[in-house]
Amino acid sequence: MKAVIHTKFGPPDELKLKEVEKPVSKNNEVLIKIRTTTVTTSDCNMRNLTFAPDWTRLPFRLFVVGVFRPRIHRLGMELAGEIEAVGKDVKLFKKGDHVFGTPGTRMGAHAEYICMPEKGVLAIKPGNISWEESATIPLEGNTALYFIRDLGKVKSGQKILINGASGAIGTFAVQLAKYYGAEVTGVCSTANLEMVKSLGAVKVVDYTKEDFTEINDSYDVIFDVVGKISFSKCKSSLKQGGIYITTLPTLEVVMQTARTSITGGRKVKFGDAVAKIENIIFLKELIEEGKIKPVIDRSYPLEQIAEAFRYVEQGHKKGNVVITV
Repeated sequence: MKAVIHTKFGPPDELKLKEVEKPVSKNNEVLIKIRTTTVTTSDCNMRNLTFAPDWTRLPFRLFVVGVFRPRIHRLGMELAGEIEAVGKDVKLFKKGDHVFGTPGTRMGAHAEYICMPEKGVLAIKPGNISWEESATIPLEGNTALYFIRDLGKVKSGQKILINGASGAIGTFAVQLAKYYGAEVTGVCSTANLEMVKSLGAVKVVDYTKEDFTEINDSYDVIFDVVGKISFSKCKSSLKQGGIYITTLPTLEVVMQTARTSITGGRKVKFGDAVAKIENIIFLKELIEEGKIKPVIDRSYPLEQIAEAFRYVEQGHKKGNVVITV
C-alpha cells in the first residue's frame, strides 16, 4: 500500500509517498481502507512544531516528536473510510461499514490503509455528508466540543467571542456555541466574515480593521482558538466571572490558570481535548439533525500532501484541509 512517510524535520517536501507493507488486523481490530484524511495543526506540530508555543518546544522534542529525527514516521489523526476486514473477535463492525474516527496520537492516517481497535474512537459515518466532510469531525469537531461544552461551559443566554472563528476548530465552535444557545461574536479576516455569519455568529469583527478588545462590549467566554490574544489584553472584555480559554497556552496562561483557580473573578482555562467515542457520536447526531456542518477549505490528493502541509502551515486556512486517498 501507499503511505506518506515523515523522515526528518524541516520543509514539507521531506514528506515522501512510498510503498509499505499493508497492515493486517488483529483479533480485536478492523482494517480500514481510507477514503479521506486531513492535515491539521496537530499534524503540523508533530511534523515540525509549526504552531507549538515556544515554551513547549523543548519538552515536546524530548518526549513526543523526537530530538534529531522523528519518532512517528506516519502522520494523520483523522480519517473516513470503509472497513475491508474485521478480526475474529470484532462485534461492533462488519466488512463494508462506512466509518470515521481517529487513531489519536498513534497517528498513521496518511496512508491507504490503517488498523484500528473496534473499541477505539471509531463510529459509523454520518449518512448525510461526504467522505471529505466526515474526516474533519473526530479531531477538530471533538476539540471544539471540549472547549465550548466542557471547559467553557457555554450555555443559553451567554455571550461568547471566538477569536479564530474561520479555522477548522473555530467553524465548529461557532456552530456549537449557537447550538448551546449563546450569542456568538466571531473574529476573523475580511474574506471570511460572511462565512462566519452563515454559521451562526450574530456579530463578526474583522481583525484586519479593528481590535475587539477596544470595542465597548463584554463576554461571558472568550475562546482564543489561535492563541493570538493574551488574557491580560482581553481581560477588560470579560464580564466579572467570565472565562478565557485557549487551545495554545503560553507560559503566562499556565501561570494565570493556577492563580485564577484560587481567586474570585475572571478565570483562565486551558486543557487537552482528548478524542472520545461518545463525543464523535454526539457530533454525528448533530450533523444528521442538521444542527452543525463541517467546513472544507481545500482538498488535495495524497500525492500532493506536501502542498497541503505548506498551505496549512501558513496559518490562514478557512475550515478544514482534506486529503483524498
